[in-house]
Amino acid sequence: MPAASPTPPEIRAFTEADRRGLVDLWQRCELIRPWNDPDRDIDRKVAHSGGLFVALASSVDATVQVIGSVMAGYDGHRGRIAHLAVDPAWRRSGLATRLMVVAEEYLRALGAPKIDLQIDTENRDAVAFSHAIGFDTDAVVSMGKRLVDDQAPPRRG
Repeated sequence: MPAASPTPPEIRAFTEADRRGLVDLWQRCELIRPWNDPDRDIDRKVAHSGGLFVALASSVDATVQVIGSVMAGYDGHRGRIAHLAVDPAWRRSGLATRLMVVAEEYLRALGAPKIDLQIDTENRDAVAFSHAIGFDTDAVVSMGKRLVDDQAPPRRG
């Protein structure tokens, strides 16, 4: 944890005021990929009426810093968790577990029978953490297909 005396971290719904801090957090946590524009990801999540999108914030000297995030959604078949992130300075403090508990409780309340979680294979810390909190590696192949090129400028009008 940081050396200064921060306020206790508060888990709350994402607000537009969190945007810059959230993008900065995702950069610090190496979650941003060239093919995924983080602002477009945020816009899509905010525009989607369903789902959980929370920020974990703490403040030092009245400056609020986003130090964690998680997104969750349910499609009627499986729950899904994405963008679990905790600032490197706050890791191993229990914050990732707190965020996952919030996401799991949300999905359980919606009736999700299972949670799917995708983690980049090179993110060994995230894989180890997920195993430690009860996730198993499924015998599936995860596949994707880009429908929108986030590297291209957005179309207007």
